[in-house]
Amino acid sequence: MSKAGSRNAALLEWYQEHERPFPWCGSSDPWLILVSELMSQQTQISRVVPYWEAFTDAFPTPEACAVAPQAEVLRLWSGLGYNSRAIRLQSAAKWVIANGWPQTAIHLQQLPGVGPYTAAAVACLAFGEQVASPDTNHKRVLSRWAGAPLDPKALHTYAVDQLPHGRAADWNQALMDLGATVCTTRSPRCDVCPVSKWCADPTVYEPPNPQPTFDGSTRQARGAVVRRLVGHGSQTVSQLVEATAIEPDRLREAITALAKDQVISVAGEAISIPSA
Repeated sequence: MSKAGSRNAALLEWYQEHERPFPWCGSSDPWLILVSELMSQQTQISRVVPYWEAFTDAFPTPEACAVAPQAEVLRLWSGLGYNSRAIRLQSAAKWVIANGWPQTAIHLQQLPGVGPYTAAAVACLAFGEQVASPDTNHKRVLSRWAGAPLDPKALHTYAVDQLPHGRAADWNQALMDLGATVCTTRSPRCDVCPVSKWCADPTVYEPPNPQPTFDGSTRQARGAVVRRLVGHGSQTVSQLVEATAIEPDRLREAITALAKDQVISVAGEAISIPSA
């Protein structure tokens, strides 16, 4: 067996015993998978679970999400962060209702808010397409396997080369779980790694730039505005300043950004969640 074959066999055997039991695991429903993938963008997956459960209980199908009031979609998303993802998800639901589900990674990128990684993940997990879906965890693991930092193009090429025939779904998920629990950013647990003997260099990895501090950020202000509007309806800037205790200039910056993303609407002094 080749080096890649032996490594993949060891990885997949490990995965059978150590798969993380998230509620969407094992599902082939493209809607449930899409919700989990969009919620997981830039968010720790442990935080996603209760939001995913509440959201999919309320909207178990794209049809249910497509016809829901935008305020209700945001209410169930609020607190998870990056609320514009919820708007894009509802837009994707409407697109699916109008056009049906695309079933390949290329065509899934037609959905609002769906980029190459998310499209590949949905295509692989829901429709069985044999494609790699390398994310941040994959990049860390595969860079260490290759022994060199991998830029996006090199990462995709290397992932495609390593992908075992007919096992794309399990392989993508196994890499994700290995990167999250063993092949971590700092202090990788090489002593318990199932593929350590085939790893070129565990010190090789260029982590992404850290996110800016949340406290005092525009992102924090955006979340505060959405929570207030979801809970109390239309507000003015002065009402939002009083309710959130956020400095007016930063609040206005957040309002402008939210309006640009179509999360909120501004009509004169009235700021609100769009009715549709």
